[in-house]
Amino acid sequence: MRTPAARGSRVFLLVCSVVILVAGCQPTSTQSSVDSTGVIPSGRGERELLAEIGKKFENPQAHYELGRVYAQSGQWTKAEYHYNMALGFDPALRAAQAGVVKLFIDQGQKAKGEQYASAYIQQISTNDQELLRLAWEFERVGLDEHALRCFRQALLVGPDSYDVNKQVGFYYLGKNDTAKARQYLSRSFELNPRQPDVSGALGRLGVVVESPEAPPMTMEKKQ
Repeated sequence: MRTPAARGSRVFLLVCSVVILVAGCQPTSTQSSVDSTGVIPSGRGERELLAEIGKKFENPQAHYELGRVYAQSGQWTKAEYHYNMALGFDPALRAAQAGVVKLFIDQGQKAKGEQYASAYIQQISTNDQELLRLAWEFERVGLDEHALRCFRQALLVGPDSYDVNKQVGFYYLGKNDTAKARQYLSRSFELNPRQPDVSGALGRLGVVVESPEAPPMTMEKKQ
């Protein structure tokens, strides 16, 4: 028979394990600042995705995820088919566009991958927010060269956009390029000082920043 103390110890250990597990799953401040626009695969397998497509064929997310599954296993023809289906139903699905480019590069067709990347970037060359979305999708699949092309174009479109400078800064921070991270995050903070995530990142980079004071609260007089 277990004593109350023994039972209490087991409960304590269980709680600690849960706390550690949850803490380990929390995103970093950089991730929470920049990945909110991306399409995160659900982790579903081939059978489940095929069943979902069977219920509703016009499902760009399911086609994209299935294309990704096939690409990871080297089934290039099937992967390309489902990426194309995803883009047919949602031409602005940036994750599928990045998947197509990576698909060609992984097959050794670098020139074709470059051609598609250039076409996708050109389509949104005047839209800084869409360029940011595509940049992060390229970064997610390890195509940093194309991610940088998108970020640079976004800076040309919106040089005085605090959000563009912020996301470029966080990109460089994730790559441990602290000099460039400091440059773009400082510019973002200059354009909009009411950004706790940016001021926090700058503080960790050793930059002293002064956040604007909150406006004084006023009390309404009772009649």
